Amino acid sequence: MNNRELAGKILEHLGGKDNVTSFANCITRLRVNAKDHSRINTEQLKQLDGVMGVVEDETIQIVLGPGKVTKVAYEFGDLTGIDGGEVDQDEFDVASDTKASYKAKQTTKVQQVLRHIGNIFIPLIPGFVASGLILGIANLILNLANPEAGVLNPAILESDWYILLQSIGGLLFGSLGIFVGINTAREFRGTLVLGGIAGLIIYAPVLSDIGTLQLLGLDLKVSTGLGGLLGVIISAYIFVKIELFIRRRIHDSLDLLVTPLITILVGSLITVAVIQPIAGFVMSGITWFLVDVMLEVGGVVGGFVLAATFLPLVTLGLHQGLIPVHLELIESIGATTLLPVLAMAGGGQVGAAVAIYLKTKDERLRKTIANALPVGVLGIGEPLIYGVSLPLGRPFLTACLGAGFGGAFLALTNIGAITVGPSGVALLPLISDGKYVTYIIGLLISYIGGFGLTYLFGFKKEMVNKLYNQEKAA
Repeated sequence: MNNRELAGKILEHLGGKDNVTSFANCITRLRVNAKDHSRINTEQLKQLDGVMGVVEDETIQIVLGPGKVTKVAYEFGDLTGIDGGEVDQDEFDVASDTKASYKAKQTTKVQQVLRHIGNIFIPLIPGFVASGLILGIANLILNLANPEAGVLNPAILESDWYILLQSIGGLLFGSLGIFVGINTAREFRGTLVLGGIAGLIIYAPVLSDIGTLQLLGLDLKVSTGLGGLLGVIISAYIFVKIELFIRRRIHDSLDLLVTPLITILVGSLITVAVIQPIAGFVMSGITWFLVDVMLEVGGVVGGFVLAATFLPLVTLGLHQGLIPVHLELIESIGATTLLPVLAMAGGGQVGAAVAIYLKTKDERLRKTIANALPVGVLGIGEPLIYGVSLPLGRPFLTACLGAGFGGAFLALTNIGAITVGPSGVALLPLISDGKYVTYIIGLLISYIGGFGLTYLFGFKKEMVNKLYNQEKAA
């Protein structure tokens, strides 16, 4: 089945193109918004050759794997006539039906919020990966040019080419507030440029110069970047709500002038006076709990729990909600100490997959593992999750527990990553302070943990029989 045929079958089992309102894709998943979820045949989607799994919630997430998803998404867009990321206006007309469908699936408000956050950051992932790797190369050159290393001439650090390389790698992160604001406005159907302005307000340098603002007799402490990207998301959301409120009430002849003017003035005041302090407090609390409590105080136990519980977030599609936390850590302390620990989750999957490969004689399962292992080693674990461990059941649990051992080790080392990027071996260039060997040791521990637990306790041949609905022994 070629990519166009697969896209056609996916569209068929989604209820046809008139049931699709919008779609987008990330590194591994085709994410589709549908009008009527009752028309979707999830079981038939899962049976399609090339589909590794389906996560069904307010957005239908069809796991196709890296590379493949981009090609299928292109064909899907051609068949539906919808551009990736474009929202069909008919979605307004079916809001009540969609809401009822979500309630039937018992989607929680927390899940909805985290998925909105994911939709905001997913389009930025290619930029994160590329910028992160460029910064990783610059970081490697910096370490090699250290006089103690003696590999490169330290003068290279003063060269125009090295400075340019560093600048290119940092471009996205220097303007991240703008991109997040624009994507937030798009997610909630506002004007994109107003969302970008909301992001600019949070990071306006003049805020630190002002220091204190007088409002209704109160002294408001203001500073550049307070609230971080969470503040940007909330601010851009408020901008959208203000914009839509005014637009519904203003005469068409005045809309172009009055609506953006009031939106920016009122939205900026709310951002500086209310959103920044609250978002700053919330982000400080989240990072305090995950880093200070779970990693520094919790140590081995905290690292084990974080690494062992990360994959369930991935299966629910909620892991993107942690991106603002990583970026807040990078901005505040120069590295995210959370990412390397969570990256061990993929290592447990790799170890579990190797154990299953050695124990089973079923050629279909062995082929699936052989195809998924290379990208799994590079940190893209969804083909292994949805194609191997999760369908088998118990290996998913043993893989998670095995990953916990790698996370426990790294929690003791204060290791960090200089930016958000891939996990697995591909995260290696992004590790801060030259702790490459430490990261590799943690990864090997998670491999061994996942392998050992799965080989001893996690896999039986009956699982393969059930998986493929056959009587043949594995």
